Amino acid sequence: MSGHSYDAEKYWKANLRLIFGSLVIWALVSYGFGIVLRPMLSGIPIGGTDLGFWFAQQGSILTFIALIFHYAWRMNKIDEKFGVEEE
Repeated sequence: MSGHSYDAEKYWKANLRLIFGSLVIWALVSYGFGIVLRPMLSGIPIGGTDLGFWFAQQGSILTFIALIFHYAWRMNKIDEKFGVEEE
């Protein structure tokens, strides 16, 4: 912290909301689309295979990479909003 006063409770609520949202997306893509909903997605062709298999193999990896960048970007915005960004 750079000597700024900030509302720790609001900061952590925003932080936890971002974490929770990221975990929901992670679970939906990896467990939901890759395992549970795979039979329902099997009839949808994509890239020479079915959508369920694609999510299990490549879609989840691409989603995880996007989540990492989104999380870093949003955390920087939250840090700036509460005045706790790195200098």
